[in-house]
Parts: sequence; structure tokens; C-alpha cells
Amino acid sequence: MRKFDTKVQYLKYQVLREVARQAWEGRLADEAIDIPKTIVPGKKPTMRCCVYKERAILAERVKIAMGGYRNNPNVIEIIDIACDECPVGGYEVTNACRGCLAHRCEDVCRFGALYFDENHVAHIDKSKCKECGACSKVCPYTAIVNRKRPCENACKVKAISMNPEKAATIDAMKCIACGACVYQCPFGAITDKSFILNVIDILQAGQAGGSCHAYAVVAPSISSQFTYAKLGQVVTGLKELGFHTVIEAALGADMVAQAESKELAEKGFLLSSCCPAFVDYIHKSFPELEPFISNNLSPMATIARYIKETDPSAKVVFIGPCTAKKAEVLKDSVKPYVDAAMTFEELQALYDSRDIDITTLSESVLDNASYFGRIFARCGGLSDAVAEGLKEQGLDFPLKACSCDGIEACRVALMRKVKNLLDANFVEGMACVGGCIGGAGCLTHEEKSRADVDRYGREAMEKTIADALSLIK
Repeated sequence: MRKFDTKVQYLKYQVLREVARQAWEGRLADEAIDIPKTIVPGKKPTMRCCVYKERAILAERVKIAMGGYRNNPNVIEIIDIACDECPVGGYEVTNACRGCLAHRCEDVCRFGALYFDENHVAHIDKSKCKECGACSKVCPYTAIVNRKRPCENACKVKAISMNPEKAATIDAMKCIACGACVYQCPFGAITDKSFILNVIDILQAGQAGGSCHAYAVVAPSISSQFTYAKLGQVVTGLKELGFHTVIEAALGADMVAQAESKELAEKGFLLSSCCPAFVDYIHKSFPELEPFISNNLSPMATIARYIKETDPSAKVVFIGPCTAKKAEVLKDSVKPYVDAAMTFEELQALYDSRDIDITTLSESVLDNASYFGRIFARCGGLSDAVAEGLKEQGLDFPLKACSCDGIEACRVALMRKVKNLLDANFVEGMACVGGCIGGAGCLTHEEKSRADVDRYGREAMEKTIADALSLIK
């Protein structure tokens, strides 16, 4: 079975695997420069105009796999020399233009950007066009189209624009690190920083009989990943890598559901704090709504805090589908609890850097959380869990939840709240469409349904939030 959706993902994996392999062997400082030649050993390019450019781009990928550029605070980075194949884009007149007499496009353009040739066919003067789209809306033949670059289409918070050299650039004041652009870039010119070397340092410290225990906190969406193996084998593989214990982030979700439902009943209105990209979006685009954000940490940080309170020697690594988690880990409120975050893509690279074939391993049990903690992986799961939390705690509060599936839906709900038009008292914000199972760092992005997540939830031994939490008290 195929492990990756695209060749771009596979290329990224190859770099991560080689960086990790050399790090394990203590050869990275001396031989990282040779990784591009390892991946493209011949003299013929496989994707670019020449092998030298291809290797130069791979060298940039190696830097990002080793932690990226320290002077760039963003976890999402752009490889400038790789961003040169997309058309400039913008509004263009196609050959569907019939040279009509009406010239509605010309009439609505307030900037004088439309002109016509001797055949009455419309053209757009790019030096005058403001990309407002008015001409496209009135064309009776839909002959004027907006050819946006894939990254611009993917970025729903409008954080991506083009610099004077026509390469993509990211506005850190708008970017929420959701990673949508990372997955959609056809050339892999946009990628997320990797902290895989930090993870290896943690694992090696634990293996050397040192003073730390490495804990893997895995997101519930792991149930939809590594489809070529069994979940129990994935867990055993983590222990083979050197993790002392593997714990479900869903147990943190149970803890959050209980606390957040109580907080909601006390305050009367709440914005969820579980999705770091959603929270970041509120801070950057709707600061007036910041007081309504739940005081609870995310499930990842909540369970990590519990682990460190229980085991002072713990080092916690979060593993999930989310690039925004990498940014969350860098925040002062989370730093003390989570030592590193990595994606499922990076976990696959770690396995293969140690030549671990998880399909040959026995199965280990992963069963820390309840049904309600596990369904946090899909949109609507948090709202269901909050409803259960209210019920189990005997809180008489009439929940009216608004579950936002994707950042565009989040924007609509937040705008309605600002205008006092939102008919809800709890907003569950999920930046990725579908929820966490649609995260940019997924190993596979094949469509996963609500039913798949619920099925995994029903496999939990603990059926209620209280049952799950009783095991850790």
C-alpha cells in the first residue's frame, strides 16, 4: 500500500529520513551537505531544469529538516529558489471572450485596466489592475478568470502574497501555521520546519540511561494513518524508537472536555481553545474576541502538563497531523510541558531511519481515553464532548454549539459574533476542513469520514469522560 499521497510528500520524507539517519549515527554535522547527492545521485535532473538547481533546492530542504532558519519565527517557510514555476496569476481574459458590444467589463472597471484590440477582444493591463474581480463577475461568457496560485488559493487567511521576484511570501502577522499551503504547493516550495533532531536528542538521552523518560503523546487522528499496518504495531514501533511510554492525546481531550464544559456553564459563552490555528486566528484577526477564548490549554498541552507533574523526568513529544502544533509548542504557556512536536510524515521518516518495519512488529495496546476524547479528531467531536461533560457533571446549561469546519467557517462565525448575530453560546473552531483528520501533516490525506472516527472512539474501553479520568486520579 502506498504510504504517501504525492511525490512532493515522498521527497520531503526522503530528506527527513536521511537527516534522521545521519543524526542517529552522529554523522550529521559532517555529511548533511551530501544528502542532496544521495537523493539525486545521477547527472540528470528528475524534476527541475538541471541537477545543480535540484540539489540546491534539496540543500534548502535539508536546512529546514534540521530546524530551519532561526531568524524566521514562522514554522512555515518558503524555499525561494523552488518557487518559480507557477504562473504569475491574477485575472486574465481567456479565449472565451467573444468581443461583444456590451463591454460590461470595461464599464465596471474603476481603474481603466480593460482595453480592446482591433477584434474587440478584451485584455487586462496588469499595471493598472487591482484584482478586484468586478470584470469577472459581469462577463456574460465567464471569459475572465482568476488564476490564483495554489498556495494563495489554499491560504484562507490571506497570509500569502507575491514578492517583486514573483516568489511567494508569508505575512507572519496573518499566518496561523495551519499548513494548508504546505500540502497544496505542487513543487513543495512551501514546507514546515522540522524539529526531528530535537526528538532524536530526547530519545538518545533516554536510551543512554540518562535522567529522562521520553513520552510520545499521539493524536487520536493516528487511527486514520499508517493504513498499511495495525495501530498496535505503530505503538510498538514508537517503543522500538526509544519512547518510554505512549499516551493518547485524547486523554487530554477528556480532561479539557470536563473543564471546558464547566467553564462554559460559568461564563455563558466560550470560544474553544483546542485548535492552535483557530486560537491564533482570533488573536490576529478578531482581537476583540480574545476574552471569550477558553482558559484551558489544548488537549496536547493539558496531558503533557499532567505527565510532567506525575513524572519530573519526563520529556514529552507530541505526534499528530498538525503543523500549527509546532508553533504552539514554542509559546511560553506551552513550552514547559511539551518539548517537541512532529507530524505523522516525520514519524514515518523516523521509523525508516532506524530500519523499523512496523508491519513485522507485535501489537501494543493504546487505550487511555474515552470515546468522547477520541472523537476530538473530527469536526463536531469537541461539541459532543462538551455536551457529555455538562451531562456527566450535572450542569444545567442549554448548550447551543456552533461547530466550524475549516477556517472559512470559523471566520463567518466570528464575524457574526462581533456583530451580535451568532445564535450560539459555544464555538468549536477547527482550522482544517474535517477537523484534525484533515491536518496538513497527515501521512495520507485520503478522505476520512466522521463514521471512521466514531468507530475508533467506540473501541475505547472507557465509554465516559468520568471513566477515563478516574484512571488518573
